[in-house]
Amino acid sequence: MKDKRRPQKPAAGQPKGKVAEGQRATLARALSKLGFCSRTQAEALIAEGRVSVNGRKVTDRESWVDIVADRIAVDGKAVVAEAHVYYMLNKPRGLVTTRHDPQGRATVFDCLKALDHAHLSPVGRLDKASEGLLLFTNDTRFAQTLLDPQTHVAKTYHVQIDRLPDAAFIAAMEAGVTHDGEFLKAARVTALREGDRNAWIEVVLEEGKNRQIRRMLEALGAECLRLVRVAIGDLTLGELEKGAVRPLTDAEVASLRASSGQI
Repeated sequence: MKDKRRPQKPAAGQPKGKVAEGQRATLARALSKLGFCSRTQAEALIAEGRVSVNGRKVTDRESWVDIVADRIAVDGKAVVAEAHVYYMLNKPRGLVTTRHDPQGRATVFDCLKALDHAHLSPVGRLDKASEGLLLFTNDTRFAQTLLDPQTHVAKTYHVQIDRLPDAAFIAAMEAGVTHDGEFLKAARVTALREGDRNAWIEVVLEEGKNRQIRRMLEALGAECLRLVRVAIGDLTLGELEKGAVRPLTDAEVASLRASSGQI
C-alpha cells in the first residue's frame, strides 16, 4: 500500500539535502514562527495571494520554506523575525485563557491591553476558576518546550480543599488516581496550613493534563475551593498584584530555558 502522506519538499530556493533543525516549516507556520501573525491569519493571507517567497507569489499554505534562507514577504513587504518577548501575568479568577471568547466572557488578554499583544500567546492555560502565574510570549519554541511533558518542568500550585488532608490522602495524590479512564499523578504534595474544615496544600505537577488537579481531587471525593499557580520551574509569582503583568528578566528567561533543557 502506498504512503499517501504529502512528501516533504526542500525549502524554496534551497538545494536538496539536509536542512538545519528549526529552519524548515510550512509557509503558514513560518509566518507564525516569525511572529507576523497567527497560523490561521497566515493561511488567510496566503489564500488571498498576498504572500510571496523569494519574489514569487505562493498560494499553497503547505509550501515548505526555509525561515532563515528564504525571503518571505506580505504585500511586498519583507517579514523579519520579531524580537522575542516574555511576560508573566497574575491571572485573576473568572478570566478565560483565550484571545477571543465566543460567549463574550472576559479573557486574560483584557489584562494585556497596555501591551502590543497582537503576536503574544499564553504558554499553556489556567481554567476560568483558577488563578496565578501565566506566561505569554511570541517565542513558539520556548513555549512548546516548556509545555512538553518530556522536559518535566515543575508547575507549583497552592490549592484550598474542603477537608483536612491526612497522610493517606496525600499519598494517594502522589501515587496517582484514575479519572475518566486517564491516569493522573502529582510529583509532590505537601500540607501547608489547616483551618477548622478546610486546608491548603501545595501540589507540584510535571505533566499538564486538562484540569488535572481538580480531577484528581474529584476522584478522591474532595472539592477544590481555590487553585493558584505560584511557580513554573524556579520562576515564582512573588508579589505581582492580581491582574498585573510584567516582563521577565533575562535571568528569569535563562532559568526557564535551563529548566526545560533549552540551550
